[in-house]
Amino acid sequence: MAATAVPARARSFPTLFTLIVCLAIFFFMASPADAQKEKKKKKDAKTAAEPHTTIPMADEQQIDYAISELLGAWQLADIERLHKAYADDAVFVSGVWAPPIFGWTNYLPLYQQQHARTQQVRLDRMNTFIKVSGTVAWACYQWEFSGSVDGQPMTTRGQTTLVFEKRTDRWLIVHNHTSGALPTPGSPAQPAVPAGTPTQPPTKPPTP
Repeated sequence: MAATAVPARARSFPTLFTLIVCLAIFFFMASPADAQKEKKKKKDAKTAAEPHTTIPMADEQQIDYAISELLGAWQLADIERLHKAYADDAVFVSGVWAPPIFGWTNYLPLYQQQHARTQQVRLDRMNTFIKVSGTVAWACYQWEFSGSVDGQPMTTRGQTTLVFEKRTDRWLIVHNHTSGALPTPGSPAQPAVPAGTPTQPPTKPPTP
């Protein structure tokens, strides 16, 4: 029996049909993925447009954080960050027999003079106590200093009392009283440490 010739057009029909089915399946599978991507884009855009909310800290936590920022800036000689911690009319009292320093502009050059004499500075804080009363607060803590002053290694301890005032929703230091601890019986003598005045002997490091 002679084979019946199939027209070329008829032979190409299954191939064309298969191609159409494959394309339909591809778009059917791609559409949900595209929709998911579009949905994610809109969500990301919405998230970016929304303001980031931060959990408010209690006053004691704000002050504790401010002290950490202060000590970090002091060790790195970061003047901008250091200034943010203090009110412009802050008062600085040292542990040596010297007049108080009134105002940030008077304290800054003295701090810079002393810090220029110190290297490899490290200042650790411990036993911090913070008390808040309305828009006024005070904090006291002990500290340990180690580093090199005028090329000589030095370690010493002391205490600091800070008085804060809340101004425009920010806690600023308005009073800083820092002094070195007296040596205990039988321990080597330690120099007194001022808050930043240049009147002390060269062996005394500055402290915040």
